[in-house]
Amino acid sequence: MATTLRMVVDQVIAPVPGPLGVYTQALTTALIANAPAGCEVEGIVSSSSVAEIEQVEAMFPGMARLYKTSLARRELTAAWQLGLTTSPGGGMIHAPGLFAPLRRHDRTVSGDQVVVTLHDLAPWRHPEALTPSYVAWAKAILKRARRHADAIVVPTHALAERLAEIADFGDRVRVIGTAPRPGLVRPAALEASLRATRLGLPSEYLVTGGTLEPRAGVVDLLEALGRPGVPAVPLVVLGPATWGEVHLANVAAEAGVDPRLVRAIECDDPADLAVVLSGAIAAVAPGHDDGAATGLIEAFSLGVPVIHSTTPTHLEVAAESGLAVTIGSGGYADRLAAAVTSVVEQPALAERLSITSSDRARAFSWRDSAERVWQLHADL
Repeated sequence: MATTLRMVVDQVIAPVPGPLGVYTQALTTALIANAPAGCEVEGIVSSSSVAEIEQVEAMFPGMARLYKTSLARRELTAAWQLGLTTSPGGGMIHAPGLFAPLRRHDRTVSGDQVVVTLHDLAPWRHPEALTPSYVAWAKAILKRARRHADAIVVPTHALAERLAEIADFGDRVRVIGTAPRPGLVRPAALEASLRATRLGLPSEYLVTGGTLEPRAGVVDLLEALGRPGVPAVPLVVLGPATWGEVHLANVAAEAGVDPRLVRAIECDDPADLAVVLSGAIAAVAPGHDDGAATGLIEAFSLGVPVIHSTTPTHLEVAAESGLAVTIGSGGYADRLAAAVTSVVEQPALAERLSITSSDRARAFSWRDSAERVWQLHADL
C-alpha cells in the first residue's frame, strides 16, 4: 500500500493565485517527480467547478488523485479558521501556506500529520498594508498552527528567527528554501528579441520588483536614480504602476527621474519574466523587510548581477553573491545610488557579479526542496 502525501493545492485555482500559487504549483510538481519508492501525492481542493478540477488535474498529471472537499473555498477558509470541520480527513497533509485543516490529533496514535508553511510576517509587522480580514485570518490560523501543526516550514533561517519573536514553535520549525519558478528560462535569441519588443523593453535598463509601498524600497531606488551623477538608466519595475492613489510616474518625477525612463510591467508568463530579468544590467532588491527573497533567487538563476539591501533574508539568500547596500533611514538612497553607478559604469564589476550570481543559483532547486519536504514527513 502506497504512502500518501496529501497536498493542499487549492491556491492554484484561487481567483488570484499570486506568488503562493506559483510556489504551490512548483513544489507539488517537484513532490510528484521526486516521490520516494512506494509514495504518492494526492491533491486537496475546495469544492470547485468541473473546469477548475480539470485544470488542476492537467497541471499535475502525475498526481495519484484529487480530493474535493464539500465546502467552497470561502466557506472552507472560515471553517478551517475555526476548526469546525474534519474535512478533508487525515493522513499526511502538507499545506504550502497557512490554509490548512488544523485540528487536535496525536500523530503517534493516528499517524495523521499536518504541516503548514509561512512565507512572511507581513500580517504582524505591516498589517496596514493588508486587508483587516486577511490580517485577522492569518493571526487566527497561526495560533491554531502553534497548537496543532506538527511542523511549520519557513523559507529562510532569518524568517525562522523573526517567527520565534511572535510564536513559539520550539523545534517544529523547518527551513526549506524556494527556487526559481518553473519555465523561467530565457528563450532562443529570436524569440527573446520578439518578446522584448512586445514588452517595450529598452536596450539597457535596471530591473526591480515590488510596489510603491515604502517597505518594498522602490521609492528609495527612484530617489537613488535621481541623485546627481547617477547614470540616466531606464528602470523596469516588475509590479503595478500604482499603489493606492500613488503613481509610479509621479514618484519618479518627484525624485528627479524622467518619468519616461520608468515603466511598470506585470509578467505572468515565466518566459517573459526571463527575458526581462536576463536583459537587465542588474536586478536591484532594495526592500526593507524579510520575505522569501525568491526574486533574488530568480535573478541568480539567470546570471543577472544583483544589488540588494542588507535585510537578514537578503544576506542569507545572497551569501555574498550580490552587491550588498547597507539599509537604514540615513543615507540609504545615496548608498543605493553609489552601488548602481558602480555596476553601470564598471563592466568588470558587473561581470564578476554575473559570475557569482550564476554560482549562487546552484544552491536552489525544487528537487532539493521536495526531497526536504518528503524527509520532514518521514521524520515526523
